[in-house]
Amino acid sequence: MTYQYVVTLKNLQTRYLDILGFLLSVVSVLFFVQEMIRASSVGLAYLLGSVFIVGVLIWNLYQSIKKHKKVYYSRALLIAALVWMKMPYYQWLSFLFIILALLEYQAKYSIEIGFSDNEIVFNTLFKKRYSWSQFSNIVLKDGILTLDFANNKVMQKEVEDDEDDDTSEDEFNEYCRKKLVGES
Repeated sequence: MTYQYVVTLKNLQTRYLDILGFLLSVVSVLFFVQEMIRASSVGLAYLLGSVFIVGVLIWNLYQSIKKHKKVYYSRALLIAALVWMKMPYYQWLSFLFIILALLEYQAKYSIEIGFSDNEIVFNTLFKKRYSWSQFSNIVLKDGILTLDFANNKVMQKEVEDDEDDDTSEDEFNEYCRKKLVGES
Protein backbone atom coordinates (compact mmCIF):
# COMPACT_ATOMS: atom_id res chain seq x y z
CA MET A 1 0.00 0.00 0.00
CA THR A 2 1.27 3.44 -0.92
CA TYR A 3 0.58 6.19 1.57
CA GLN A 4 0.27 9.81 0.55
CA TYR A 5 1.40 10.87 4.01
CA VAL A 6 2.99 9.05 6.95
CA VAL A 7 2.94 10.75 10.34
CA THR A 8 5.17 9.39 13.12
CA LEU A 9 3.97 9.95 16.68
CA LYS A 10 6.34 10.59 19.57
CA ASN A 11 6.69 7.68 21.96
CA LEU A 12 6.59 9.21 25.43
CA GLN A 13 6.95 5.87 27.23
CA THR A 14 10.55 5.18 26.19
CA ARG A 15 12.09 6.82 29.27
CA TYR A 16 9.88 4.84 31.64
CA LEU A 17 10.67 1.60 29.83
CA ASP A 18 14.39 2.36 30.11
CA ILE A 19 14.05 2.97 33.85
CA LEU A 20 12.11 -0.28 34.27
CA GLY A 21 14.68 -2.27 32.27
CA PHE A 22 17.54 -0.73 34.23
CA LEU A 23 15.92 -1.39 37.62
CA LEU A 24 15.00 -4.99 36.77
CA SER A 25 18.56 -5.63 35.63
CA VAL A 26 20.10 -4.09 38.75
CA VAL A 27 17.76 -5.98 41.09
CA SER A 28 18.56 -9.22 39.26
CA VAL A 29 22.30 -8.65 39.65
CA LEU A 30 21.80 -7.98 43.37
CA PHE A 31 19.89 -11.24 43.78
CA PHE A 32 22.52 -13.16 41.79
CA VAL A 33 25.35 -11.74 43.91
CA GLN A 34 23.38 -12.49 47.08
CA GLU A 35 22.96 -16.09 45.93
CA MET A 36 26.71 -16.39 45.25
CA ILE A 37 27.46 -15.10 48.77
CA ARG A 38 24.81 -17.29 50.40
CA ALA A 39 25.96 -20.43 48.60
CA SER A 40 29.57 -19.73 49.69
CA SER A 41 30.74 -20.87 46.28
CA VAL A 42 30.87 -18.94 43.07
CA GLY A 43 28.32 -20.29 40.62
CA LEU A 44 29.54 -19.79 37.08
CA ALA A 45 26.05 -18.91 35.80
CA TYR A 46 25.55 -16.28 38.51
CA LEU A 47 28.99 -14.78 37.95
CA LEU A 48 28.84 -14.67 34.14
CA GLY A 49 25.24 -13.46 34.18
CA SER A 50 26.05 -10.66 36.62
CA VAL A 51 29.14 -9.56 34.68
CA PHE A 52 27.28 -9.57 31.37
CA ILE A 53 24.29 -7.67 32.76
CA VAL A 54 26.53 -5.05 34.40
CA GLY A 55 28.39 -4.71 31.09
CA VAL A 56 25.14 -4.13 29.21
CA LEU A 57 24.04 -1.57 31.81
CA ILE A 58 27.32 0.36 31.56
CA TRP A 59 27.19 0.26 27.75
CA ASN A 60 23.57 1.47 27.72
CA LEU A 61 24.33 4.32 30.13
CA TYR A 62 27.26 5.38 27.93
CA GLN A 63 25.15 5.22 24.75
CA SER A 64 22.27 7.07 26.38
CA ILE A 65 24.17 9.82 28.19
CA LYS A 66 27.18 10.47 25.95
CA LYS A 67 25.83 9.66 22.50
CA HIS A 68 22.12 10.32 23.10
CA LYS A 69 21.16 7.08 21.33
CA LYS A 70 18.15 4.87 21.90
CA VAL A 71 19.08 1.91 24.11
CA TYR A 72 17.53 -1.50 24.64
CA TYR A 73 17.70 -3.67 27.75
CA SER A 74 16.38 -6.83 26.09
CA ARG A 75 19.80 -8.52 26.06
CA ALA A 76 20.27 -7.91 29.77
CA LEU A 77 16.72 -9.09 30.48
CA LEU A 78 17.21 -12.28 28.44
CA ILE A 79 20.46 -13.13 30.24
CA ALA A 80 18.77 -12.37 33.55
CA ALA A 81 15.93 -14.70 32.55
CA LEU A 82 18.40 -17.52 31.89
CA VAL A 83 20.07 -17.01 35.26
CA TRP A 84 16.70 -16.76 37.05
CA MET A 85 15.94 -20.25 35.71
CA LYS A 86 18.95 -21.53 37.66
CA MET A 87 18.04 -19.68 40.87
CA PRO A 88 16.65 -21.79 43.75
CA TYR A 89 13.75 -19.35 44.18
CA TYR A 90 11.54 -17.09 42.05
CA GLN A 91 12.20 -19.15 38.93
CA TRP A 92 8.88 -17.98 37.49
CA LEU A 93 10.50 -14.56 37.01
CA SER A 94 12.40 -15.99 34.04
CA PHE A 95 9.15 -16.13 32.03
CA LEU A 96 8.30 -12.54 32.96
CA PHE A 97 11.77 -11.36 31.91
CA ILE A 98 11.53 -13.19 28.57
CA ILE A 99 8.15 -11.60 27.84
CA LEU A 100 9.41 -8.13 28.79
CA ALA A 101 12.52 -8.56 26.63
CA LEU A 102 10.47 -9.63 23.63
CA LEU A 103 7.97 -6.79 24.00
CA GLU A 104 10.56 -4.04 24.57
CA TYR A 105 11.16 -3.30 20.88
CA GLN A 106 7.45 -3.07 20.14
CA ALA A 107 6.80 -0.89 23.20
CA LYS A 108 9.56 1.55 22.21
CA TYR A 109 8.53 1.66 18.56
CA SER A 110 7.07 4.99 17.49
CA ILE A 111 3.58 4.59 16.07
CA GLU A 112 3.24 5.55 12.43
CA ILE A 113 -0.06 6.56 10.89
CA GLY A 114 -0.34 6.11 7.14
CA PHE A 115 -2.83 8.19 5.18
CA SER A 116 -3.78 6.73 1.80
CA ASP A 117 -6.59 7.58 -0.59
CA ASN A 118 -8.70 4.68 0.72
CA GLU A 119 -7.92 4.38 4.41
CA ILE A 120 -5.93 5.43 7.44
CA VAL A 121 -3.69 2.77 9.00
CA PHE A 122 -2.15 2.81 12.49
CA ASN A 123 1.05 0.76 12.41
CA THR A 124 0.93 -0.87 15.85
CA LEU A 125 1.41 -4.46 17.05
CA PHE A 126 -1.94 -5.24 15.45
CA LYS A 127 -2.57 -2.83 12.58
CA LYS A 128 -5.69 -0.75 12.94
CA ARG A 129 -7.43 0.31 9.74
CA TYR A 130 -9.99 3.09 9.50
CA SER A 131 -11.95 4.43 6.58
CA TRP A 132 -12.08 8.16 6.02
CA SER A 133 -15.79 8.12 6.89
CA GLN A 134 -14.94 7.17 10.48
CA PHE A 135 -13.45 10.65 11.03
CA SER A 136 -15.12 14.02 11.20
CA ASN A 137 -11.88 16.04 11.23
CA ILE A 138 -8.11 15.52 11.05
CA VAL A 139 -5.71 18.40 11.70
CA LEU A 140 -1.93 18.67 12.09
CA LYS A 141 -1.04 21.94 13.81
CA ASP A 142 2.10 23.00 15.71
CA GLY A 143 3.41 19.44 15.92
CA ILE A 144 0.18 17.98 17.30
CA LEU A 145 -2.01 15.62 15.30
CA THR A 146 -5.70 15.76 16.19
CA LEU A 147 -7.94 12.93 15.04
CA ASP A 148 -11.62 13.64 15.63
CA PHE A 149 -13.57 10.43 15.16
CA ALA A 150 -17.18 10.48 13.98
CA ASN A 151 -18.24 8.78 17.24
CA ASN A 152 -17.02 11.89 19.18
CA LYS A 153 -13.79 10.24 20.32
CA VAL A 154 -10.83 12.62 20.02
CA MET A 155 -7.17 11.64 19.91
CA GLN A 156 -4.37 14.19 20.16
CA LYS A 157 -0.75 13.11 19.93
CA GLU A 158 2.54 14.90 19.52
CA VAL A 159 4.39 14.08 16.29
CA GLU A 160 8.12 13.50 15.92
CA ASP A 161 10.17 16.26 14.37
CA ASP A 162 11.06 15.41 10.80
CA GLU A 163 14.21 17.23 9.68
CA ASP A 164 13.79 16.26 6.02
CA ASP A 165 10.10 17.10 5.98
CA ASP A 166 9.21 17.91 2.40
CA THR A 167 5.53 18.71 3.02
CA SER A 168 3.91 21.38 5.11
CA GLU A 169 1.18 21.10 7.69
CA ASP A 170 -1.07 23.11 5.37
CA GLU A 171 -0.65 20.59 2.52
CA PHE A 172 -1.42 17.69 4.86
CA ASN A 173 -4.46 19.45 6.32
CA GLU A 174 -5.76 20.29 2.84
CA TYR A 175 -5.33 16.65 1.74
CA CYS A 176 -7.25 15.44 4.81
CA ARG A 177 -9.99 18.03 4.33
CA LYS A 178 -10.51 16.89 0.74
CA LYS A 179 -10.65 13.21 1.73
CA LEU A 180 -13.10 13.93 4.54
CA VAL A 181 -15.53 15.78 2.29
CA GLY A 182 -15.28 13.02 -0.32
CA GLU A 183 -13.15 14.68 -3.00
CA SER A 184 -10.41 12.70 -4.76
